[in-house]
Amino acid sequence: MDEILTYAQAEPTGTVAYATADGLLSSVWLLVAIPLLSATVLLLLGRRADRWGHWLGVAAIGATFLLGLTYFLGLRGLENKSVELSLWDFIAVGGLRVDFGLLFDPLAAVFVLLITGVGFLIHLYAVEYMAHDAGRRRFFAYFNLFVAAMLLLVLGNNYVMLYFGWEGVGLASYLLISFWSDRPSAATAGKKAFLMNRVGDAGLAIGIFIMFATLGTTQYDEVFNGVGALAGGTVLALGLLLLLGACGKSGQFPLQAWLPDAMEGPTPVSALIHAATMVTAGVYLIARSNPVFSANSTLQLVVVSVGALTLLLGCVIGAAKDDIKRVLAWSTVSQIGYMFLGVGLGGGAYALAIVHLLAHGFFKANMFLGAGSVMHGMKDQVDIRRFGGLSKYMKITWLTFGAGWLAIIGMFPFSGYFSKEPIIAAAFEREGWTAWLFGGAALLGAGLTAFYMTRLFVLTFHGPKRWTEDVHPHESPLLMTVPLILLGLGSVGAGFLLATSVPDWLTATAGLGGEEEAHSAVLSHTAVTILSLGITVLGAGLAWFLFRNGTATTPQPAGVLVTAARRNLYTDTVNEAVFEKPGIFLTRALVYLDNRGIDGLVNGLAAAVGGGSGRLRRMQTGFVRSYATSILTGALLVVAAFLAVQAGWLA
Repeated sequence: MDEILTYAQAEPTGTVAYATADGLLSSVWLLVAIPLLSATVLLLLGRRADRWGHWLGVAAIGATFLLGLTYFLGLRGLENKSVELSLWDFIAVGGLRVDFGLLFDPLAAVFVLLITGVGFLIHLYAVEYMAHDAGRRRFFAYFNLFVAAMLLLVLGNNYVMLYFGWEGVGLASYLLISFWSDRPSAATAGKKAFLMNRVGDAGLAIGIFIMFATLGTTQYDEVFNGVGALAGGTVLALGLLLLLGACGKSGQFPLQAWLPDAMEGPTPVSALIHAATMVTAGVYLIARSNPVFSANSTLQLVVVSVGALTLLLGCVIGAAKDDIKRVLAWSTVSQIGYMFLGVGLGGGAYALAIVHLLAHGFFKANMFLGAGSVMHGMKDQVDIRRFGGLSKYMKITWLTFGAGWLAIIGMFPFSGYFSKEPIIAAAFEREGWTAWLFGGAALLGAGLTAFYMTRLFVLTFHGPKRWTEDVHPHESPLLMTVPLILLGLGSVGAGFLLATSVPDWLTATAGLGGEEEAHSAVLSHTAVTILSLGITVLGAGLAWFLFRNGTATTPQPAGVLVTAARRNLYTDTVNEAVFEKPGIFLTRALVYLDNRGIDGLVNGLAAAVGGGSGRLRRMQTGFVRSYATSILTGALLVVAAFLAVQAGWLA
């Protein structure tokens, strides 16, 4: 077990370089092209593809997974284990040269397998889940577009390619979250996700500008090799901007508010966003940029702080929610916080965060699809207070969801234990008081996670029946339960397999993994394991005791903390007061200035010219005597002016 729990705090050394792709790996571009082509075909054919379009979408992702697995096996046989493919010049302006190029290395390879493997199961599940939706073909087009954009994001060999995929993911998420746009809540949630992500995207874009301004390049290898020559302040600013982008995509504080609202989209969308695509992008960005973050200890401290704060925030809010999908959404916010904690610790802890990300992909997809199965059998109800006793009617969903529940709370020997415990142990290996602060936050988060996820599980599947007479719960069809079974198996065993293989595999990626080194820790790994399991059992046991007999089906008066948690700890209120209302006031002020100032000046000048010309036009009477009088008057004025000048009156 100690081999799994240890990690190396080694700084990246040497020069980052990638070999040119040839042979089989020279066709790695197909990973992006296949789902993108499928999405294009489904969108262009329109209703003519309604009968079979969903199967094209599933086949495209299945083929991409098989291809990714083939490339993964091919990469293992290479000594360098990193290949680069330059397709064409994407931007060539002045001193800026950007290739449309791809990088397939150990980090990209594990993400490709996660995105396409878990994504394929979610696509398969969606065939049945969306069977009665008139827009199913369009849904799968957006679904394939989402996967293609995420694959470009993780396969790009420079920050511009990453940003290209980054924006594609943002577009696809908007289209999918607001897919049922006839529902005002879904349309609003889509806009909220899109706009909040623009904040993070602006930070990432400015960071890329700084790279080019200071290093003259956006290529990964050139940026990483040159970051050591930058001033400390420049590295800090660059890292903070990258972190802002990561917080936006991964729903981390202070840009977490969009992620729970994204539950308004169809359940397969929620599963794909939370398990395999969008929210993992921020963790990928920091892990890929590890030479930047490892170059500044203050920057690492900020990342760790964001992760610790967010994981606790997600736990507290999740404990007060009654919507099954929103509880899972806040659990994602919290679990991504653990991943940020890991990548912020630096060194080999980067690999630990990636292990937890991969394991999380299995059990979170399992639980979201399980929630969809519950909704399918409960007439789309989402209130866990009105469930209860479903274990008797939905045994497959109950068993697979139970595997995900035990995995996410970190119970031995399920996958979450092997992926989350090493991060908690690594937090206790920080120097000084920060070990207690961040390690304690991670331990507290483990207890809170056990509490609110057990509350979710018990209220949904156990206790007395609390549903209405018109509801007849039943198990989901085969196309939905088969993905649940496979993901449930992953929830059980994936953590151990990943924890014993991925860190060594990622050693080939600069700064990730490494050999074991001796570290002093305020708590030993054994002590951390005992404490973590103890607080997990305590949290789960308390929730089981409190909710084993169900709960009230209507909101009850609560204390200050629970009330605040129900209102998302007032984070939305703060955003409205600090950003939304001042923004609305500024917009209205600018509109007033535009209407009365700029438009008023232009319209006033036009009115003056028009009015003056109208008055002058009245002087054109057509009578000779009028013109003679005007000439005489003008001549008299000229003579008077000359006389006045000679007399000195106008001197």
